[in-house]
Amino acid sequence: MSKLTSTEWSLAARPVGMPKVSDFQTKTIDVPEPAEGEIQVMNTWMSVDPYMRGRMYDRESYVPPFQIGETLQGGAVGRVSASAHPDYKVGDLVSSFLGWRTAWTAKPAAAAVQKLPATGLPESAFLGVAGMPGLTAYAGLLRVAELKQADTVFVSGAAGAVGSTVVQIAKIKGATVIGSAGGAEKCALVKSLGADAVIDYKQAKGFDGLVAALRAAAPKGIDVYFDNVGGDHLTAAIEMARPLARMALCGMIAQYNETGTPVGPHNIIQAVGKQLKLQGFIVSTHADMQPAFLADMAKWIAGGQMKFEETVMTGIEKAPEAFLGLFTGANTGKMLVKLA
Repeated sequence: MSKLTSTEWSLAARPVGMPKVSDFQTKTIDVPEPAEGEIQVMNTWMSVDPYMRGRMYDRESYVPPFQIGETLQGGAVGRVSASAHPDYKVGDLVSSFLGWRTAWTAKPAAAAVQKLPATGLPESAFLGVAGMPGLTAYAGLLRVAELKQADTVFVSGAAGAVGSTVVQIAKIKGATVIGSAGGAEKCALVKSLGADAVIDYKQAKGFDGLVAALRAAAPKGIDVYFDNVGGDHLTAAIEMARPLARMALCGMIAQYNETGTPVGPHNIIQAVGKQLKLQGFIVSTHADMQPAFLADMAKWIAGGQMKFEETVMTGIEKAPEAFLGLFTGANTGKMLVKLA
């Protein structure tokens, strides 16, 4: 019987500005049989996400930085191939935090393993709409931004995994939704998800254009902003915010690869006069919402109220390319790598 091996990716160098393929390196290792209390898993899907860029800096954050030469981490879904743990059997579908590799052996607790239920959803959905991005959208919109039925909601990055889910949850809850995306194809997708208006940020060409487009779509202003982008989008949202508007700051992908000193919104003083709430959040803080999230998501998907898009690259060798694609707009919906 041949030994199981794993192809894995690590950092070869810390990226400066926009990451390059040469910043990553690959290796193949033997995967041991599980010792008592361990399971062996063959990953079938792995996720790449914008937050991973922050872990490539050597600095303190809410998660430790990636180390040079150590296998990268991220969301993954796979099947148990061998088990020495009483709660797991061969064939079980599990999610873990051990992505960027094709196989692994570990104790479930050490790998943040969750046994996934039989829902009828494709395996990949547990890394997107029914996984971390979906919960991010759900918690950020409903808890952090305190969505109300009559709200006007502005969503940046609205064609991405999180943003597209925010658009649909807001519509399900009765809000008016304005999405921002780049290019005609992505804008058409956001419109098909139910958005009342869509702004092509590439056509808007910066702060002034975004403000003009927002003013046309929402003459009375916005009540909620869900921020995936930062930069001009955040500044425009502050400009068009109504008094007591709430802003859920999920990510700022426009600034992740900056090499100079980041510049904040020039109109931040309006946050005082308008009594705005700007709150950053991390999805893990809201893990208590998982049962309600899964129940609602299953109902919405079954009822045709929730659609999801995926951009899939095939093969572990494509992992760095998929990651880099997040910063060039290569993905519509969730960016994934199919491993098996």
